Amino acid sequence: MAIYRDWNALPEFKNAVITIGSFDGVHLGHQEILKKLANLADKYDGESVLITFHPHPRKIIDPYAKLALLSEEEQKLQQILDLGIDNIVLVPFTRDFSLWSAEDYIDDFLIKKFKPKAIVLGYDHHFGHDRKGNLNLLKEKVPNSVEVVEIEAQLINEAAISSTKIRNAILNGDIKNVSLMLGRQYGLHATVVHGKKLGRKLGFPTANLNPVFPDLILPANGVYMVKVNIEDKDWAGMMNIGVKPTVENESVRSLEVHILDFEEDIYGKTIHITFLDKIREEQKFENIAALIEQLKKDKKWVEANYN
Repeated sequence: MAIYRDWNALPEFKNAVITIGSFDGVHLGHQEILKKLANLADKYDGESVLITFHPHPRKIIDPYAKLALLSEEEQKLQQILDLGIDNIVLVPFTRDFSLWSAEDYIDDFLIKKFKPKAIVLGYDHHFGHDRKGNLNLLKEKVPNSVEVVEIEAQLINEAAISSTKIRNAILNGDIKNVSLMLGRQYGLHATVVHGKKLGRKLGFPTANLNPVFPDLILPANGVYMVKVNIEDKDWAGMMNIGVKPTVENESVRSLEVHILDFEEDIYGKTIHITFLDKIREEQKFENIAALIEQLKKDKKWVEANYN
């Protein structure tokens, strides 16, 4: 298993069976495509090759668009390899590359670079300048010796999964459903930064977090039960995402986590947060005493439900 980051220095893949796409989130629908890819590679006694792009094409085509991605890049690549894919080719996506015609994309990129035995694509895959390329054009252009395999809508829809559905669930704070659609729990890496230390004054010290991967989509404002991984050890936590209306009511969202039974100094460290469930909505309390009382209830809820 290997990741190639220089597409001008690729090895000669044996009977390459390739697929192309972002595979953001590597959700259950994506996994159906990757299973097909691996099975075809076995059929041809060859290597499975997944081609993806860096940065995300929308960053180049529409640099002012705010991305809402489902996975951190290195995390995504490892998840793909864990599913049994032999090779990942990470292609630099540039403005010049985005202007390649669909025909040149097929001839000079797919065929010349990879010499594929088979190409596996989702039913709605488009490529080339202005996304004019599709499966029909691919079937017309590739040599007869190359098998073009279409992943039908039914196969993906049977998994009832789409990136849009997962994003909507995250934005709604529907963490349990997110985990079901991804086939794993949703999480993020973050660096612990200094804050105003208001939580300490309330008796609930918090680690203020700065996400490592800023393009990752964040759940809706609210309080969540989370698992906090610090230097390969897991801790239960209660995490607030929002504007802290009772104590600050600022317009800027912040992320902070209270780690249960934990007192170490972790400023500057990178930790991993796994979202387990939503406890409640973020709300404004009448006074600090009411907020503290609710935080005590939240902590008891986590202690009762964390496992």
